[in-house]
Amino acid sequence: MSRYILRRSLLAIPLLLVISFITFVLNILSPMDPAEVVLHAQGVPQITEDLLAETRTALGMDQPLFIRYLNWMLSCLQLDFGNSYVTGKPVWSMLGPAFLNSLKLTVISAVTVIVLSIGLGIICALTEGRWVDKSIRGIAFFLTSMPSYLLAALLVWYFSVKLDWLPTNGIDSVQSYILPVSVITISYAGIYFRIVRSSMLNHLNEDYVLYGRACGLPEIRITMRLLRNSLQVAVSIFFMAIPIILGSTVVIENLFAWPGLGMLSVKSILSRDFSIIQAYVLVLAAAFIAVNTFSDVINTLLNPKLREDS
Repeated sequence: MSRYILRRSLLAIPLLLVISFITFVLNILSPMDPAEVVLHAQGVPQITEDLLAETRTALGMDQPLFIRYLNWMLSCLQLDFGNSYVTGKPVWSMLGPAFLNSLKLTVISAVTVIVLSIGLGIICALTEGRWVDKSIRGIAFFLTSMPSYLLAALLVWYFSVKLDWLPTNGIDSVQSYILPVSVITISYAGIYFRIVRSSMLNHLNEDYVLYGRACGLPEIRITMRLLRNSLQVAVSIFFMAIPIILGSTVVIENLFAWPGLGMLSVKSILSRDFSIIQAYVLVLAAAFIAVNTFSDVINTLLNPKLREDS
């Protein structure tokens, strides 16, 4: 098993290198000169070619492309993403706290999504074709078709404005998590529970279910075995939900003034702070690759045949 984990981890390195190089090159292809962004942030009244050349030298932009990329990548491996072009602060001092805030929101939302998806999937599979199954699927279809910003606006209007129960911004208390987590959960659980339902329905017709019931096994034991076999299909999707939610919190964080990666990325894009944008894309890519690798390992633990095939 350790050999498989090592081999699977090594396969992720070339992908991460390709993504990091594309991210680095996109900075160069931008129509806005980073040196000009730095000078504007410093409040320089008149930008001359000499000032631009001097700033490019200070930023190391006068070096060959490959050397610049190599130096940047080696620094990133030490969590040194350089300094912000706008504020001059180290990127990690801004990215680190924002990443932790987004990670808290993501983990809580992902756990809620997974638990709710599994619960609804089991209920719908065991009541296939009945009014419970049809009602849950109908409500889920309606809620997931609603844009997240509209759903957030409705929840804020009712629970914050009308009832004055919940805060609408910041992370001052546990109550601050309720509205953003609710919006994310409603948006994703309505999609993922269908995967669990579909997988369970496929296994309901398997011979082991029929034999178990014929032998008089308790229904709860059959359901747990059915759930375990069904989740082998859904486990990769559930794990990939974590980086997907992390990358899609931009709208939610800006709606609820959540000081996370979403708000930081929008501010950086508007101010053309390329160093923060590069770090943001690289961190998200690394999260996707790490979670995908971890989900493959979990799949092999649940199904050893996958390990033998690889």
